[in-house]
Amino acid sequence: MYLLFCLFYCLWDSCSGRRTSGCPRRTPFCVLNTTNISGVVRFVQTSNWSVEVTANVIGLPPGPHGFHIHQYGDITKGCASAGGHYNPLSMNHGGPDSPVRHVGDLGNIVANTQGIVVHCHEYHNFTLQGTHSILGRSIVIHANADDYGLGGHNDSLTTGHAGARLACCSIVVSQLSVFFSRVRT
Repeated sequence: MYLLFCLFYCLWDSCSGRRTSGCPRRTPFCVLNTTNISGVVRFVQTSNWSVEVTANVIGLPPGPHGFHIHQYGDITKGCASAGGHYNPLSMNHGGPDSPVRHVGDLGNIVANTQGIVVHCHEYHNFTLQGTHSILGRSIVIHANADDYGLGGHNDSLTTGHAGARLACCSIVVSQLSVFFSRVRT
């Protein structure tokens, strides 16, 4: 856990550099902690339909990996209990900026040659509250790159042909959320 905290503290860098004032927000997050892969994914609501997602991960094989919000927050059974991609609108799989996509399609994160990911992207089709809230769902990192539904494989339009589930975590709000929101203030 200490190494995870050090990773979080050393690598944390908000996309926009915004600093909050006043009372700290309760920022949803999830903690990846498998045998070889660890990290933190943080979520900040930036507007009504926009959420900034920042991921700092270590221990992944170098290269791109599918990065998705899955239907359930149950991360037992090697992430198999997380269900499929979060898809409340019953759409085909797509890329993070595609007009046709699952709500949970976040695209790829890319691990460098040391297996480290520092990723930040603003997504525009889910929220942290209301109808398409992602709270209580899970993040799953896959073994292969997401083909954004364009690969022509049998599973391209459902999973992006992203392969096995390497790591997962439940998206939660807890007392740690207050700590994480104060790190950048």
